[in-house]
Amino acid sequence: MLTCEICREDVMLEEDMRTHLLLSHVETNMHCPLCPLSGVSYDELCFHISSAHPEEPHRAQDPAVSASTSGCSAGTNAAVTESKKPRMPQSCTAGDSCVTRDSLRPEHNSAPGGGGSSTGEAASVTPTLTTRSPKTRRELVRHRDEDRDGVKAVHREAKQTRLTPPGEEEEFSCPMCGLVCSSGFILQGHVELHLQERPAAEGEKRFECPMCSVVCSDSFSLQEHVELHLDHEAAVNSAGSPGSDLKLARELQREEEHRRRLEETQQEGEEFKKLQRQFGLDGSGGYSRQTERAMERAVARGLMAPGEFHCKRAEMMESLASGVDDGTTRTQGVVRALYEYYQTECKDHVHVWLCAATDHYCSSAGDRGWGCGYRNLQMLLSSLHTIEPYASLLQENAAPSIPRVQSMIEEAWRAGLDPHGASHFNRRLQGTRAWIGATEIYSLLTSLGISARIIDFHKPTGPADTHPRLFEWVKQYFLSGGSTRLPPRLIRTSLPPLYLQHQGHSRSIVGLEQRRNGSLCLLLLDPSSSASDTRKLLSVDTAAPALRRVRRFPGSLKHKQYQVVSVHGVMSAEEKQDIMC
Repeated sequence: MLTCEICREDVMLEEDMRTHLLLSHVETNMHCPLCPLSGVSYDELCFHISSAHPEEPHRAQDPAVSASTSGCSAGTNAAVTESKKPRMPQSCTAGDSCVTRDSLRPEHNSAPGGGGSSTGEAASVTPTLTTRSPKTRRELVRHRDEDRDGVKAVHREAKQTRLTPPGEEEEFSCPMCGLVCSSGFILQGHVELHLQERPAAEGEKRFECPMCSVVCSDSFSLQEHVELHLDHEAAVNSAGSPGSDLKLARELQREEEHRRRLEETQQEGEEFKKLQRQFGLDGSGGYSRQTERAMERAVARGLMAPGEFHCKRAEMMESLASGVDDGTTRTQGVVRALYEYYQTECKDHVHVWLCAATDHYCSSAGDRGWGCGYRNLQMLLSSLHTIEPYASLLQENAAPSIPRVQSMIEEAWRAGLDPHGASHFNRRLQGTRAWIGATEIYSLLTSLGISARIIDFHKPTGPADTHPRLFEWVKQYFLSGGSTRLPPRLIRTSLPPLYLQHQGHSRSIVGLEQRRNGSLCLLLLDPSSSASDTRKLLSVDTAAPALRRVRRFPGSLKHKQYQVVSVHGVMSAEEKQDIMC
C-alpha cells in the first residue's frame, strides 16, 4: 500500500501512484499567477492569461520584452483562437513574432495593482503576444510559488520549461516503461517521475546472484536464491545417474559394516590376549621358566647365593625329568593332626567328619598365581595312594609334578576326553601357565580308570547369596562312607577329599563340622596357605588358632557358582571304553 505525500490518499500499486500524481496534482492543480483563477487545464490557463492579462502596459517595465509586435494583430488573434494548437500560424510573416509556450505566460508584475491596467481594463483590450526569455519567466514563477509546498513547487518549476502540448490526435510512448501518453506534456511529467526515482534506486546496495542475473533486496534473500541453484544442480546430477543415492547408501553401509567388523575383530583379539595372559596361555613360559625367574630375582636381591641357585636349578631339572614332585611344598599328616585335635577339643560339636589321609601341597615360586588346580589334584592323588583299590590305578607311588600333571591331561585329551575343553587350551598345557578346573580334573581321573562326578551348584540357595545346599550335599557325601547306625561324634572315613572349584580359585574339602545349633562348617585345605601356616596344625599348642584358617561357614562361601569333583569308585573296562569313545 502506497500513500500520497500531498493529499495522503492510499493507492495499491506504484503505477497507480504515478497516474494519481499526474492527474490529481499536476494536470488539475493549474492556477493563474495573476488572479485567483484555478482548476483549469493548461490550455485554458494559457488562453485566460493571454486574454485577461494583456502585457502591453508592462512593456516599459521589462527591458527584456520584445517590442516588435506591430502588424501582427491578425496573426495574434489567430494564435489566440488557435491556442489549443501550438503550431506556428501560417499567416505569420517574417516580421511577425514567434509564439511559444513561454510567450503565453504573463509576468509577475502584470498582476492587479502592479502599475498597469486593471483586470477589467485588460478584458476589453485586444490581447497581444510577447516573447520573454526563459530565465525571466522562471524567476517570476519561482517568486510566485515560494510559499508553496516543496513538492508542488518542484513540479511547477519543471513545467515552466515544457513544450506546448501537442494536438489531441498525437500519442507519445514512454521510453522507460512503454506507457502511452496523449500529449508530450503528460509524457514529460511521467518521465520526470522516472528520473526522480532513479537516483534513489541507484544509491541502494545491490545483491546480485553470482550464478544468474537476479538482483536480491538483501543478503538473506540472496543466500536462499543461491541455495536453490545448488539444490537444483544436485537434483539434476542425481537424476542424471539413476539409483546413485541407493548405490551411495549401500556403499556407506558396506563401509560401516567393514569398519565395525574390524573394530570387533580388534577388540576380540585384545580380549583374547588378555585372557591368554590371565590363564597363562600367552607363551610366556611354564612352571620351569617361572621357577628360574624367581630364583634369578632372589639372586639379584641378595637373598640367594649363585651357588645355591645352580644347585636348586639342578634339583628342579631332575624332578621334572622324573615326573615326581620334589616335595618342597608338601605337608604330611594334616588329617591325622585334625583327628587328634577333635578328640580332645570337640565340646561344641555334635559330629565331625574327616576324609582319608591327605597331604597338603601349597603353591611355590614356579606356579604362584595359577597352580591351585594342580596343587589340589596333588592333594587328591596323595589321598588316593592310601585307599584301595585306587592306589593300584596310579602309575607313580608319589604325587606327580605340575609338568607331569599337564602331560597326563594332554594324554587324556588325545584319548578323546573333553574335546571342547581341549580346544580351549589348543590341546596344549605343557610349557604354559594355563589354569585348570573341574573338567580337567575329571578328564585326568577318568583316563586313569577312576570314576568321578562333577556336581554343579549354579546359583545360591540361601539368604545373602549363600549355598546351604552345598553344605548339605557334603554332609551326605561323608555320611555315605560310614555305617547306617547313628554316627559317633568324631568320624574318620576312608573317603578321598572333595575338589571344590569356584571362579578364580579352588580348594580341597577334607572334613565337615556339625555344631549343636545345627549349623555346618567345612574344613578346607587351601593351596594359597603357606607350608609354615599349615604345619601349625601339627602342633597341639598352635592347632586351635591355625584351625581358624581351615574352617569355612556358609557366610564365607558367597560366589555365584561352585563345582565339586568327587571320586566314588573304580570304573570297569566297559565303562571306561564307553566314556573314551
